[in-house]
Amino acid sequence: MNKFILFCILLLGLPVLIFAQNINGRLSSSIYTFERFDTTDVSKTYVRAYEMLNLNINKGQFSLRSYLNFETDLSRKQDYDPRLRFYNLYLEGRNLFDIATIKVGRQPIFNSIAGGGLFDGVDLDLRYSDFKLSGYYGGNTPAYQKFEVTKNWKDNYILGGKFTANFLKNTQIALSYINKNFKPMDYYATRLDANLNPIQVLIESNSNQFEFASAEVSYRQENLFTLDTRYDYDLNFEKTSKFEVDGRYEQIENLGIDLYYNYREPRVRYNSIFSVFDFGNTQEIEGGLDYRFFSQYTVFGKFANVTYKDENSQRITLGVNSSFASLSYRKNLGYAGEMDAVSLYGAYTMMEGLLTPSLGLAYTSYKLSRDDPKNNLTSVLAGFNLRPWKALSFDLQGQYLNNRIYKDDFRLFFKINYWFNTNLKLI
Repeated sequence: MNKFILFCILLLGLPVLIFAQNINGRLSSSIYTFERFDTTDVSKTYVRAYEMLNLNINKGQFSLRSYLNFETDLSRKQDYDPRLRFYNLYLEGRNLFDIATIKVGRQPIFNSIAGGGLFDGVDLDLRYSDFKLSGYYGGNTPAYQKFEVTKNWKDNYILGGKFTANFLKNTQIALSYINKNFKPMDYYATRLDANLNPIQVLIESNSNQFEFASAEVSYRQENLFTLDTRYDYDLNFEKTSKFEVDGRYEQIENLGIDLYYNYREPRVRYNSIFSVFDFGNTQEIEGGLDYRFFSQYTVFGKFANVTYKDENSQRITLGVNSSFASLSYRKNLGYAGEMDAVSLYGAYTMMEGLLTPSLGLAYTSYKLSRDDPKNNLTSVLAGFNLRPWKALSFDLQGQYLNNRIYKDDFRLFFKINYWFNTNLKLI
């Protein structure tokens, strides 16, 4: 962030820093080792180190929140090392005047259009009775979450809002809008002039990237029926982007019935060259059953059909879940390729939380079309979590991958976590 904006955040958060009542967060140190081949027979081993700090300083309804990560390579010097990433640094005021919550600074954002991410700006929530109005505005964060603000703010910003109403029993209605802009870098390319002579031309793209309006309706009746619907409209291309319906019926004891449908256009940036191509939509419908027995085991099965412009594909999923392990099988057929995949993952806590070993196994056989050769992939995860004290834990995990491209790829991950929570006495 530039000095002025950093100064403003610290100035606003100064009373929180001086009169803090509580400090909490988490400090993590981790090491990740892997091998990379430069040629067929020449490889290098890398040892990446990460230091993560999640720090919250609280005073009543106000908090100063930060989340940052420092990374470097211990085995060999990289051009971009060391690197400090600032994921969060914002001031939050909660339930102000019994109606408002505001956050100012670098903060996380999530919505169904742009997905998850970060932005530098302000987020304001207003709640009254059964209604909520949210709005946000800010600049896109620079690459690698650098401690600075995007320079060309007017071409690199995100703006949006959402209105939510719960005045109808068991029903929620929401309307939202998002406008995300990103200015691609200008570049020179060789083109032909009117006389077919090659010339250098500056390629400039506009900033407009995503602009959507959305509507959601959800209905929930406990132990009976749930229904979620969503409609997204692309304001740039002026057409429907996505429509989905997700329902679940569970009035029968221990039995759940799921049904899902979506219509989806490929989500292409308006300022992307791909927007000029002719692309088709897809429609997907999936139905499934799950049954719980012995209170902690659930078996499930799903079948899906995906329809493309002139083709279709099917997906079958079977499995069983429990409180300590899950086993699943998935099969894909048709236009999207053929695949058989089996995966098993389990973790079991013992000795009153002192030790939690875990194991994951997966085997996948796949090919892009019926006449292509098969490719096989095997992956193994094995490790444990050791927590001798409530505030301190250790994680160790080995990762193994083997397929046609990565032969006997082995990696090691080690992590130390320390949680802290201190209430301060004011003098």
